[in-house]
Formats: sequence, C-alpha cells, structure tokens
Amino acid sequence: MASANFLEVAGALTACMRLATCDMIPALVDRVLKLAGHAKELVRKKVAMVLHRFYQLDPNAVAHLGEAMRRTLCDKDPSVMAAALCLLHDMIQAKPAEFKELVPSFVSILKQIIEHRLPRDFDYHRIPAPWAQLRLLRILANLGRADQRCSEGCYEVLSDAMRRADTGINVGYAIIYECIRTVTTIYPNATLLDEAAKSIARFLASENNNLKYLGITGLAQLVESHPKYAAEHQLAVIECLEDGDETLKRKTLDLLYRMINPVNVEFIADKLIHSLETSTDEFLRKALVSRLCTAAERFAPSNEWYVATVLRVLELAGNLVQPEVTQTLISLVAEGGEDDDDDALRVSAVDRCAAMLDWEAIPDALLHILAWVLGEYGALASELDICSLGQALIELCNDDARLRGSVKSRALLITACTKTAGRILERSDIDTTLQTDFKTDAKALASKFATSANLDLQQRCIELLGVFDVLEDGPNTSEEFFAQVLPYDASLEDALTSDGNDALSFLDKFVASALQAGAAPYAPPNDEEDEINTEFGTTGGGASLKYEAYEKPTFPVYPNPAAVQPPNMGGTPPPVTAPNVSGNTPGLPPGRSGGNAIGAGRLSGGLAAASGPWGAKPQLQQQAPPPPDYNTAYSTPHRTTDIEQDTPPTRELTEKERMAAALFGGVGDSKTKTTSIGGRKSNQTGSARRPKPEVSPSSAPAPSPIPPPVPAPEISLLDLGDDEITAPTTNTSASVFDNFAIPATLPPVAPPAPAPQAVLDPFAAISSSTPNILAPAKLSTADFGTRWTSSRHDRKALVNAPFALDVLASKLALCGLHPVEAIPTTQEVILAATHLASGVLCLCHAKLHLNKVNLIVKASDASILQSVLDSIVSSLESS
Repeated sequence: MASANFLEVAGALTACMRLATCDMIPALVDRVLKLAGHAKELVRKKVAMVLHRFYQLDPNAVAHLGEAMRRTLCDKDPSVMAAALCLLHDMIQAKPAEFKELVPSFVSILKQIIEHRLPRDFDYHRIPAPWAQLRLLRILANLGRADQRCSEGCYEVLSDAMRRADTGINVGYAIIYECIRTVTTIYPNATLLDEAAKSIARFLASENNNLKYLGITGLAQLVESHPKYAAEHQLAVIECLEDGDETLKRKTLDLLYRMINPVNVEFIADKLIHSLETSTDEFLRKALVSRLCTAAERFAPSNEWYVATVLRVLELAGNLVQPEVTQTLISLVAEGGEDDDDDALRVSAVDRCAAMLDWEAIPDALLHILAWVLGEYGALASELDICSLGQALIELCNDDARLRGSVKSRALLITACTKTAGRILERSDIDTTLQTDFKTDAKALASKFATSANLDLQQRCIELLGVFDVLEDGPNTSEEFFAQVLPYDASLEDALTSDGNDALSFLDKFVASALQAGAAPYAPPNDEEDEINTEFGTTGGGASLKYEAYEKPTFPVYPNPAAVQPPNMGGTPPPVTAPNVSGNTPGLPPGRSGGNAIGAGRLSGGLAAASGPWGAKPQLQQQAPPPPDYNTAYSTPHRTTDIEQDTPPTRELTEKERMAAALFGGVGDSKTKTTSIGGRKSNQTGSARRPKPEVSPSSAPAPSPIPPPVPAPEISLLDLGDDEITAPTTNTSASVFDNFAIPATLPPVAPPAPAPQAVLDPFAAISSSTPNILAPAKLSTADFGTRWTSSRHDRKALVNAPFALDVLASKLALCGLHPVEAIPTTQEVILAATHLASGVLCLCHAKLHLNKVNLIVKASDASILQSVLDSIVSSLESS
C-alpha cells in the first residue's frame, strides 16, 4: 500500500478485500483511509470497495466512516462515486435517520445520470449507468420511507427516471420495476402511483413471462397499500394464475394472499388449497399452510367454514400445521357456534370427523383432532349412530397400520372410547345387545394395551377398565357416576372447581394457620372487572359497567377553507385529516389503507378495510342528507335509485370474468354490497347516503383525467352530514398534491383577509393555540406493528373522553398524529407521528371504554415520551 506504483497499491487493496478478517480490520482501516485521496481513480475506487468489505465483516469497525464516505460520494470520477454507493446503501439501510440530509445529493446524482451527463463509457444499451440508477433508487426508497419531507424531494426525479427508462430493453424494465418499488415505499404521491400502475399494466400485457413476473410482483407491492389499482388487472391476474409457468403461478398466489379480504377469502382459499394439493415443494407447502391458516383465522365468513378449511389443511399437510392452529380449532368447537346455536357447529364438526374413520391414512395432527371431537360430541353425529361410532373408534384403535405405530394417537383414541362408553351405557333407549357388544369390545381393547410400556397409554386403558368395574355395581349408579367422571360439554370448565365439593380441602389446615398468623383472606377475583381494571390501570372500587343505551353522539362541524390552496412547494406537511371509522386510513391517497390494527378481530383489517369511499369519485349533492344512523347503517336494505333503474342489462360474464369478480370482490373503487357469506353478513363499506349503480368489476370504466382544480369548499372527509358542507364539482380523489407537476391554470385565489397571514390549516380555527410538537408520520399497519414491538419505552394515561371514535381520531389528528387505522368494532385507533425537535418516531394507541380513553405512547427515546403524552392529554382535556 505504500508503493509509488498505483498498480501495486491496487493489487494490495484487492488482496486486502480477499484476505482480511474481522481481527485484521483495526490494523488495516487507517492505512486504507490514507489512500482515499490518491491521485488515481482506480485506487480510490478500490478503497471504497475495501471499506464496503470491512463493513460487511464488522459494521461497528467502520461505523465512524460515514463522513469519509460522504466525501467519496462527491468524487469527480463516476466510478468512485458508484463504488461508494454500495457502502452507503448498506449503512443507510441500517440507520436511515443519520443520512437524511443526503437526499438532495442523491437526487442530484440520479438526475445527472438520467440526463446523460456521464461519459458514454458508462452506458449500457443506451441506458446511462443502469446499476448506479438501481442503487440510487434503493437508497431513496430507504430514506423516503414514512418521511414526507424526504419523499417530496424525490418525486420529480422518480417520474423522469421511469419515463426515460421505458426504452423496450431488459435493463430499462429493471429500472422501471425499481422505480415502482420506490414509489410504493416512500410517502405516496397520486401522480407517481398512476404512472407505476400504467407500467405494471404494460408488464402484465406482455407475452414474456419474465415481464409478467415483474408485473405481478409490482402489483403485489402496489395493492398491499393501494388496493384500488388491482381492479384494473383482474383478467390478467386470472391468466397468470392459470399459466403453466410454475414460478409465475407462485408469485400470483403471493399476490392473491395480499389481496385477501372477507369478500374474496373463500375463492382465494380454494386456489391456495388447490396449490397445496398439487405441490411437492416442501418450502412452498409450508408457506401455503401458514397463509391458509392465517387467512382463515382473520377473514373466515363463518365458524363452519373455518372448521372445514382447517380440517382440509390438516388433511393435506397436517405435519406442517402449527399446534396453535389445532388448539384454536378445538377451542372454537368447545365454545360452540353463533347466535346461541352451539350444536350446529359441533354437529358439522362431528360429521366431518366421523367421515374420516374409514380413511386408510389419517395424519397424526388430524387424528388428534378427530379423537377429541368424537370423544366430546360424538353423540351429536347425524349420519352415524353412537354405537356404530364407538365400534369404528375401537377398530381404528386396534389397526396398527392406519395408526402407523403412533402411541399418542392410540392413547387419545382410548380416551375417546372411554367418553363414548359413558354416552352409550348411560342411555336407556339403546338396545341392550348393542351396549353389551360395545362393552365387550372396549374391555378387550383396554386389556390388550393395559400392560403397555408407555405409561400414558397404560393409565388411559386402566381408566377405561375402571369405568366398567364401577358400572357392574348396578345400573342405578351410572347416571350419577358419569355426571361426575365424564360430564358432557365440560371441557372449558375448571376441573378444580365443582358444586359442593372442595377439591383442595386438604389445604384447609395450611389456610387456617396463615389466617391465624395475620394473613388476609382470599377474595376470588371477578374476571370481567379484573380485565377492565388491568387494561385501564385502575383497581377495585371504580365505576361499574353501564348497561343502558348511550345517548346519540353529536358530531362536530369543521369550518370549510375559503378556497383550494395551490400545491405546497415548500415541503410543509399537508393538513391532517381524521379517519373514517369504517376502517379506512385517512391522510392517504385513494385506496391507501393499512392492514389490521392492534387487537383486530377476525373480520376486520387487511384489504377489506381499504374498500371504502376513499377511492370513489365524489358526486355533486343538491342538498346535504341527514347524518347517518350508525345503528342501522349496516342493516338497511339497498335502495334502488333512478340511475339503477335506467341501467341497461349487462351481458353474461365469461368464466374468467366470473372468477375475477369473485377474486376482486371488496377490492378497489367498487363498494361491497351487504351479502350473506356462510351465514354471516359482511359490512357494507360504501357510503349509505349516496347509492350508486352496481358496476361489474370486469367492465368498470377507467377513471377520467383529473381536471384542473377550481375554487370550491373542501369536502369533509368525516362525512358526518354537515348541512353547510357539499361535495365539490370536480374530482378530488387525489389527497396528496403532485409537487412537481405544474397545472395549466392556477385556481383563482380568494381575496386576502384583513389579517396579512393566510390560514393553511383548515382545522386551525378549532385547534389549540399551542404549536404542535409532533408532525404526522406515514406508516402502514405492518410497519406500525413491527415498530411497536421493537420500541422499548412507553408511557400510559387515562383521559375522560365522552365522544365517539371518529371524534377521538380527529382530535388526536389535531395534535400532529397521523391515524394509521381505526377499528370501530374494538373502539381503538393507532397513530404515528415524528417528534419535531428530535426526529424520533412516536407511536400511539388509543382505546375507548366507558367514556374514557386509554392512551399508550411508545418511542425509542424515553426523554421525549412524557412531553409527547402531556401534549396529547392536554389537547384532549382542553376540548
């Protein structure tokens, strides 16, 4: 490295990259850094490569070299700059907050590259420095994630890069795909999202399967947060799903999983199960099982469908199902069905399990479920009498070939036989001959395995023999005996608690001694009160539950801005908006929505929460309708409008179009009708006050171009029926302004008010005079969940909140918090914001209960938590 010959120095640096270890880095790093100012560009490039290798070996050893890499980024030779991008990319991926100030530099470099300001030596098939472009796009994606200010600086160059790369060659397609990934990662912009959707459409329309693969992959990333774009590519997705290319089919299945909602879950689950039946790849089968179980638990339209789906998955790949899934299935059957019809679900489960008794091969996991269900509820079987069921259990327990030597399965079947024996012998309506035959066969089975080397199996057989020994005393003891030993439907009861019998009476003398010594008597807790007190941080003596109906809430009226403001070019965040309690995420472009929030139930969250009115075009209202009645909004039948009566009959759909309609139900701009799926109604997510004609997803017209903005009152996104608020006459579906597209004509500006200062925030008139210490931070629900679990510090507070969930969300939004998702069924909302002074991300979870709101604020820096919590609490209490 000290040689005067630059070739020898370059060779030494190459050897250093190949031979260096973690222990050698401290001795070499200073010598390598001295060469960063070498006169030869080859040496300087090698230095960047060596430092990148050091970072891969031990990031902490070169973490202090960020300033040196910033200088290397400004090197006059493009090859040195490109080599530095690799190390900077890895460092930014680990700690993006430390490099936010470099966004203008990266944007400038990318702009110079796409404008062909580099020497022609760096061109590849007429594309300037494509690998440097790809690296820069990944860097900008990391820096712009959940950061509106950084993202706004990238919008223009991303549009130029996407447009200039569309040359019809493979490397250009790679740059377009990377642009799509970046656009879906950074803070959203409506214009860029539309351009990304157009590029995806060209990929999907190609005859080349490689380009179709890019289109499906890009669409999967786009619809995860912007589901409205999926409806434009229905038939293309169906064609990819039926394609013979296995790789393309797998990627399409991944797309389908990202699109699951309560409307299309049955169709997509059938496709995933079909792939599970035909696939032999162990890794793919494991992924399919995981996705099927997750989708069934989150979006099951009914309990019967959930049981049938999980049993089918256990049949196809029982060894890949997690134990938690089988336990959930058992608990669901034990709890019973819905609407006080417990036996309907159990009868369905028993019939399905009874039909499996004749199978030649039953997976162990499914066999364990079968033994428990038939043992507990076998008497409910509708297609098989209880005696035949008992004989079938005995035959299966004796069949070594079908059990494949599984001792645990045989032990569980013995217990099932014991419970079945109780059901048979306690009933007087069963023929005595049948009872005697079953008793003889069951005794023979228990005697056969009573001397087994496995103690568990031996104990269960002895218990079965003991049941018959007690019954030999006389039939009069059977009813009382079975009520105590084998009670029916008692799997959820506490075995240590029984009526009139103290199972722990042998501890009485110890309790008496403790009481004499001054110990406090034991007070049994109330489960419901204990849960409420624990959740809200209170102890006994608080307010009791309120059972009478609450008063109808009054909705706030927000002032309208005088005129539409022109696009904000200064980087100031746009005004925050409150969420719609139907599950849509506010403050985002149309269709942007998160997944499930914390504690979301089975029928909430995911893409179903995104199929709301955000993607629909506003319509001109002649007069404001009355506020919606939330008690009947989801049960009122659909009313036929004049528009629907004049709609001509639609043509008959083809097979692919019917599949597309089933697949894309509840996704995109079209509203979901109130339909009954498996006995459970799905919520109507569209606006009940402005009915529109039903449009087939496959024949939905493309949205018309957005006309130039005109001055009009701003529509209330809460849509609470304010008489003074009317919808604008133009399409205002884009909630994020295009910061680099200059409109053809600027809207006329209203005359200035007497005060010289203009009000940019439409909520300023009702907000507190104290400036916010928070700025909205855009996060998806998945990112929120990841960051929530990784945040170590938190603060909690309990505040009086006598208002509805949508009002709470709007008041929290005024504090500078960005609503990520609202869950009306659980009365909770999650929000995110950035602390302006420190730049630390703050996460907030608010839940309403008994006219109070439980606040939890989390952040990585404990020093700011109390000030953030005080700011939120003071804002809520002042209102």
